[in-house]
Amino acid sequence: MYVTVRDTATAGSGGPARTGLRRVARTVVLLGIVSLLTDVSSEMVNAVLPLYLTAELGLTLLAYGFIDGIYQGVSSLVRIAGGFAADRGRHPKWVAVLGYGVSALSRIALIPVHGFGVITAVITADRLGKGLRTGPRDALIADASPPEMLGRSFGVHRALDTAGAAAGPLVAVLLLLAVPGQYKPIFVVSFAFALVGLAVLVLLVPNKRTGGATAGPRMRQLVRQLGARPLRRPMIAAALLGVVTVGDGFLYLSLQQRDNFAAAYFPLLYVGTNIVYLALAVPLGRLADRVGRAKVFLAGHVALLLGYLAAGGPATGLAATLLTLALLGVFYAATDGVLAALVSRMAPGESRGTAISAAQTVVAVARFVSSLAFGALWTIVGRGSALLLVAGGLVLVLPIAAWLVWPADHREPTGTALPGQRRPEPTAEVSA
Repeated sequence: MYVTVRDTATAGSGGPARTGLRRVARTVVLLGIVSLLTDVSSEMVNAVLPLYLTAELGLTLLAYGFIDGIYQGVSSLVRIAGGFAADRGRHPKWVAVLGYGVSALSRIALIPVHGFGVITAVITADRLGKGLRTGPRDALIADASPPEMLGRSFGVHRALDTAGAAAGPLVAVLLLLAVPGQYKPIFVVSFAFALVGLAVLVLLVPNKRTGGATAGPRMRQLVRQLGARPLRRPMIAAALLGVVTVGDGFLYLSLQQRDNFAAAYFPLLYVGTNIVYLALAVPLGRLADRVGRAKVFLAGHVALLLGYLAAGGPATGLAATLLTLALLGVFYAATDGVLAALVSRMAPGESRGTAISAAQTVVAVARFVSSLAFGALWTIVGRGSALLLVAGGLVLVLPIAAWLVWPADHREPTGTALPGQRRPEPTAEVSA
């Protein structure tokens, strides 16, 4: 993928029309670079964390399920607060900076800790940082993008984000091969990448106010907007689907146990998923803009269902593993940015950051419950049976979720469009 920045405010009037190319804003690309560097940092750690906790530190699967639940869900404690602070205070960039900074510090804090309690505290701090930054960052993306290009803009951001997510485990593999069994170098290099990403955000990304120049909504007004039927239905659907979404770490541990991957190559499972995600994030974002975001969102969960069957079924070996990784990558490409695009289009401009954060909070809480339940389920009935039971739950939930979100593809947004109220922002030509 290559990126070319072009300022539409100073470009010739015939430029964009002659080429016929669609562009995303420079802010989107810069935030994508921040996420790329941050994801190199975070995925270096994520890729070794399941083995580090279970093999190196000797935690049980149930204990890992609790920590994975913390990793999935604790950010929900501050996601809405982060989005509301960005909307109300009109400074989304600096809320995001605080979140990225907290997460960066948590990388280096992993070096001296070993006990269950302190590791849980460090991971909690990392996830709180993620919760703070996600809503403000996505609000900046939505504000910089025309309504008809929201899916594409989020797809471009997620593609850059996922490029970092694919590179992070590769860096971890190289470090493990260079210093076998040593995890501290991974934490140090991870911290360095996080600092560079934070510097890009502070120095290059503009603090663009969302929703115009006036103050954001008060809490009572915000609750009323979030509780409105158009937003309530997709959030309920996201919650139901999140409860039957197994954390990546569990799926990768399942594949590693089934096919006896060496510990040094365990991070490559993350690479396989992220390469597929990277390849499909922009195309599926564009498809969502064209055929409907709810349709693509639901199709992603069908891919997840097939992934469960591939991971928990009787087939073994390289082909079954690659199929599982590919289906998981399709799931993320079809749901992550697409959900944010769907919600941001339906929310009023002045509360867009909070609406996105609320949807992500719902998903995070649901996945926290899922991780706790799946850790217990694996302990009781075993790896394969647990995956097949979750697959059955997803089969039951999908029709309900479809009934809830399908109208979103045919409903006008609840707020007024913001583009046109500001000077055209520099945009970036992106080709994948």
